[in-house]
Amino acid sequence: MMNKENIIKRLSLADDVAGRLQQKIQDGDFAIGEKLPTEPELMTVFGVGRSTIREAIRNLSNAGLVRVQQGLGTFVEQKQVGSESMTDRFLRAKGLELNEIRQLFELKVAEKAALNRTDEDILQMKKYLEERRKMALANIPDACIQADINFHLCIATASQSEILLDLYKTVARNMKEYFSELYIDTESFINTQEFHESLLQSIIDQNPQKAWEWAARITGQPV
Repeated sequence: MMNKENIIKRLSLADDVAGRLQQKIQDGDFAIGEKLPTEPELMTVFGVGRSTIREAIRNLSNAGLVRVQQGLGTFVEQKQVGSESMTDRFLRAKGLELNEIRQLFELKVAEKAALNRTDEDILQMKKYLEERRKMALANIPDACIQADINFHLCIATASQSEILLDLYKTVARNMKEYFSELYIDTESFINTQEFHESLLQSIIDQNPQKAWEWAARITGQPV
């Protein structure tokens, strides 16, 4: 078993390797989009073990400097930390990561919508929720997913928070692709239709606590 001292030593080496790799990227040794050397090659270059290289690559990936593609390798994403805007980072997010971002502010959006919604907002929500129900029962996944996204966008609009709406719009651009890969039929949408109807009712009733709770159920978070 690796002791604490060895773990700290490995992590310190990983930070050093990550820093040296970052410098090479900034110096132009590796261009944006270029594939980095393989793990064995990097182990030889830096004189460290595989676990240290993997830790260093993980650090660079978390910083957004590189992108790891399973089976293909590690590719340079950008030259400097912080040169990517938050909007661009959201657009680059995929799959589960993207859905986790959505879940972070879904509850707050619902809560604010219950406080600030207008009659026009309610009409739009009802329209898309009914479309969601029809497409779910007809087992038309693409149309059902789009109706679901439109329903939640209406809630974001009703929140009357420009920043929350902008965030939701940014995330929604890629959510359809992710949902299309995740759901091959509409069974899950049928099962959660009642939750969405309850969420809408809580917004109509201007009950922010209930809106928060139903949004939590929909996104699978503790109530």
